[in-house]
Amino acid sequence: MRITFCELPDGTIPKDASWARLSERVAAEAPDLMVMNELPFGSWLATTAEVDPARAAASVELHRDGVAALRALEARAVMTSAPILSEGRLVNEASLVEPDGFRFVHQKHYFPDQPGFYEARWFSTTRPGFEPVSVGELVVGVLLCSELMFNEWARHYRRRGANVIAVPRAAGSSHARWKTAAAMAAIVSGCYVVSSNRVGGEIGFGGGGFACAPCGDLIAETSAQRPVRSIEVDLTEVSRAQASYPCYLRELPPG
Repeated sequence: MRITFCELPDGTIPKDASWARLSERVAAEAPDLMVMNELPFGSWLATTAEVDPARAAASVELHRDGVAALRALEARAVMTSAPILSEGRLVNEASLVEPDGFRFVHQKHYFPDQPGFYEARWFSTTRPGFEPVSVGELVVGVLLCSELMFNEWARHYRRRGANVIAVPRAAGSSHARWKTAAAMAAIVSGCYVVSSNRVGGEIGFGGGGFACAPCGDLIAETSAQRPVRSIEVDLTEVSRAQASYPCYLRELPPG
């Protein structure tokens, strides 16, 4: 089974040149799962401390229109996230887009609040929970960007039967902490951890999509020269990792 990931330019919209290039590269890879970057269409929303309802509404509409472009990718399924209005509030919602369907996966729970990333002021969470979804033999949990910093949810996904953790990101140019967090998520879950990121734009997003093996080793990453990469998933590696240290350690109850 093949998983493809990318670094996609900030401001990409369906049918523009960046999207056409991505579509061609995904077609060449023919993945079982394509992992997109966080909120992939248009410019990044949370650049200002003051929420702009008009910009939010435009982004919701752009991502709604973008579902057709995601369905057209030559992938068995696409893991993405989009701004959605839920109970009158803006949420960042991960979903699985398939050629004949659309499945809710997870809403983002943890939001930064700092220059360029005022997400805590823009977004809420209306549907709590971290549950994986199945794509053929893949069982995929999602950690949206900053959620990767919370290893308890990587362990939770292992307990729920996951073998892959997808991490759509919108992160800057410093990659070290993200790779460390991904390696730890892989180590404590025994899952493959696969992440895509934005690149460029006003914020200076850093690209650098990557994949970690279930043992935590970095096995592939994107670059300006290779903005789309793929890995082959070996479920025997997942089984081996999840039966090994530290995954087998008994967890204490909370408190």
